[in-house]
Amino acid sequence: MNCNYACGSAEHNIHRRQFLGTLAAGTGAVVGGLGWFAQPAFAEQMARQQKRMLVINMHGGLSQLESWDPKPGTATGGPFRAIPTSVPGIHISELLPHTAKQMHHLALVRSLNTKNDDHGKGTYMMLTGRRQMPGQDYPQIGAVVSRALDTSTRSLPGHILITPGGGGGRSADSAYLGPKYASIVLGNGNPPQNTSLPGGLTVAAAAQQDELRRLANNRFLSRRRTAQTDAYTQSYEGAQELMRQREAFDLTKESAKDHERYGTHDFGRHCLMARRLLEKGVTFVQISHSNYDTHNENFNFHFEQLGEFDRPFATLVQDLYDRGMLENTLVVVLSEFGRTPNVNQYYGRDHWGRAWSVCLGGAGIVRGAVIGKTNDKGTEVTEREADAGHLFHTYLKALGLNSKGHFDLGGRQVLMADPAVGPIKELLA
Repeated sequence: MNCNYACGSAEHNIHRRQFLGTLAAGTGAVVGGLGWFAQPAFAEQMARQQKRMLVINMHGGLSQLESWDPKPGTATGGPFRAIPTSVPGIHISELLPHTAKQMHHLALVRSLNTKNDDHGKGTYMMLTGRRQMPGQDYPQIGAVVSRALDTSTRSLPGHILITPGGGGGRSADSAYLGPKYASIVLGNGNPPQNTSLPGGLTVAAAAQQDELRRLANNRFLSRRRTAQTDAYTQSYEGAQELMRQREAFDLTKESAKDHERYGTHDFGRHCLMARRLLEKGVTFVQISHSNYDTHNENFNFHFEQLGEFDRPFATLVQDLYDRGMLENTLVVVLSEFGRTPNVNQYYGRDHWGRAWSVCLGGAGIVRGAVIGKTNDKGTEVTEREADAGHLFHTYLKALGLNSKGHFDLGGRQVLMADPAVGPIKELLA
């Protein structure tokens, strides 16, 4: 990858003054070489400074009018009030009272116009930053971030997707970046399936079996090595590492108090799992929350769905801040589009990609910012229009990456993001 920034590694993200100040506070001098770097306190500091990204995907099309851009008292506003947040002058829906208290850690983009009302195409656009075209496939943001922030020391997978279903397999969402950066899907906040040794097989016996496999594999690869065999070997070794670090996915290690704070429902457990994985060094985690496709009974459904979303999300943001991780963790709440300002005959809102919102915060984002504006009825963008491509560039820049840079794939340069657009500069700290 071509990098026009200093380095991008966690080590180089330590400010010079902070580095020297820490040395001075510890010993006053570097004695006996650089063994100080191996101390547990430094290792913990480095882990906190590692760049990460968390995406919460509100499947189906979250209504901006019942969340980030309420229009109470208007013909399109619906029955819910707008409430003040921890940032003076910013109001969001009363369905998000806990999130409102975290708004000083977050920002809003209220001026998205993706010109798309299709679930599949909208999801593709929001996760790849590009429009879906025949014969072309682009990697999703999780694969791009996982590849761009990959290090030789990372042992856990860099791209995890947590859903109510799924069973530990890899998805096909990394396109030309290869299977190493495709997501591993965890179902119901549980560890990946088949990551425990079969009954009766000891660790020693498993190690002997693996050594025999490795010898046979190396002999085969010396004569018939292909991209397919490399992918198989990579996947197998990744599965072995998952087995060795299965504890990282074990939610029973978290306290009963934390389980209670996050909630015992799926989304609460998934948020707690996301926090645990980010702490363990996973680069990118995506959580799914469904279903916001409210063509019928929009207000009842959002009352229930956002009631489930609000507290765990707010708890997760506060925990990331309290643990010193939010400064280096980009948090994004997105959907494939918004909902129509007009309410249909079934008290529902339909698909609407012309004027809607996303919420984001953490690493590299100006806290408490509101970018863009819609008109009084929410029917069109009136200030600072943006689309999925602008957001994609913004994510990369917020993580300290050069969004105009490229990956080097076998001597071929592939751009990281759509070159026709750029980041939302007002959002970047």
